[in-house]
Amino acid sequence: MPTVEELYRNYGILADATETAGQHKDAYQAILDGVKGGAKEKRLAAQFIPKFFKHFPELADSAINAQLDLCEDEDVSIRRQAIKELPQFATGDNLPRVADILTQLLQSDDSAEFNLVNNALLSIFKMDAKGTLGGLFSQILQGEDIVRERAIKFLSTKLKTLPEEVMTKEVEEFILTESKKVLEDVTGEEFVLFMKILSGLKSLQTVSGRQQLVELVAEQADLEQTFNPSDPDCVDRLLQCTRQAVPLFSKNVHSTRFVTYFCEHVLPNLSSLTTPVEGLDIQLEVLKLLAEMSSFCGDMEKLESNLKKLFDKLLEYMPLPPEEAENGENAGNEEPKLQFSYVECLLYSFHQLGRKLPDFLTAKLNAEKLKDFKIRLQYFARGLQVYIRQLRLALQGKTGEALKTEEVTVDLFHIPPSYKSTVTLSWKPVQKADASQKRASEDTTSSSPPKKASAGPKRDARQIYNPPSGKYSSNLGSFSYGKLGSLEELGIVRKHGRGMRV
Repeated sequence: MPTVEELYRNYGILADATETAGQHKDAYQAILDGVKGGAKEKRLAAQFIPKFFKHFPELADSAINAQLDLCEDEDVSIRRQAIKELPQFATGDNLPRVADILTQLLQSDDSAEFNLVNNALLSIFKMDAKGTLGGLFSQILQGEDIVRERAIKFLSTKLKTLPEEVMTKEVEEFILTESKKVLEDVTGEEFVLFMKILSGLKSLQTVSGRQQLVELVAEQADLEQTFNPSDPDCVDRLLQCTRQAVPLFSKNVHSTRFVTYFCEHVLPNLSSLTTPVEGLDIQLEVLKLLAEMSSFCGDMEKLESNLKKLFDKLLEYMPLPPEEAENGENAGNEEPKLQFSYVECLLYSFHQLGRKLPDFLTAKLNAEKLKDFKIRLQYFARGLQVYIRQLRLALQGKTGEALKTEEVTVDLFHIPPSYKSTVTLSWKPVQKADASQKRASEDTTSSSPPKKASAGPKRDARQIYNPPSGKYSSNLGSFSYGKLGSLEELGIVRKHGRGMRV
């Protein structure tokens, strides 16, 4: 094996030959043999091998393998030097192979090495994005779990940093095509990351692009399959997928398919849902998602039937007043529990879907049931007023935006109902007028949905659930005792985003 002096001498021969270096094959072979030497020889070989690599295409495999041996050396300084030089091998047909090697090296636990690998991948991305993606997706589909995990995270964090001249339409189409292959078999966490990747692609920012994403999510959610409320994995999958779909919905990208599924399959089984994670109020989580989607629901085939399901579920959370004894006191031992948050979600969903069938309450319900509903609603409103008074006492002396109230006049539950109120869910951020109208002028280009991918085995062993973050709260408003109040008057939702929080 060559010594340090011999390595320098052969380096000089090749450097002096410049463009005719390819005529000195023996000199380059001696440098390749340097990987078998000691630490000093290896460090020199790690620098010299890539420098003259382009002159010896017939020795390409030997050179790459020699450099790869150095990338796996026990000496950390040798590994770092070898990794740093890897992009120099990324020429022509060798680039996908180099990308594949670098992707495997993402499993390194050495922070300096890991950063070098990231930088090397980014540098070859700018040479050939599709070739680099080929190496990354090859490992995502076939590599070890740790490599797969880190390759996906690399894509989710680094793609958005690349310039437009790198992320061309052709490259984005390649990402979408390869992602669909991966999505045939993903964990919950991987699915969320891929939705982050795809949602960030410029070509999918249009209406047709978002519609494609909604179709992908619907496919993952298995909306064609029978819903099993007792299976925590089934419930988890539906929650995870729906959370990814909600931000995609708009007046041009409808939520009808998801809302229909929730009304027909989930609502009837609400009380028997098995929570996928301890401490999560699974029923409230489902109702919140349904409420958020209901604003963008299009024409529904079984609207009357689904409105009835919503109405019946609403009655479950709006109890009748307790019976009074002869002395005027409650005959029962305690007051019925008022589920403010549940009622907010159900009333909001009913309000949004009810716009499409405004005579539901008056024409589809008999007088006795309508009277029963009115009694429940008034009792609920009175209970809410008691809570409001208690809250105001607790907040006396405090100031701030949270203490604002607003008198409203529009009444959702006038008989017949008017459905003229503009209401906002209490947990949604306040939107400025220009921001809320942004999607009204969005691109209306349509596209056909992608073909359904073939079903594949799910990676059940790696299912990961991410619980929702943040706190959930209802809102307060003012209530008029003289009539049956609107959502705002009941304090259940805000009008134009204003009101007090419970």
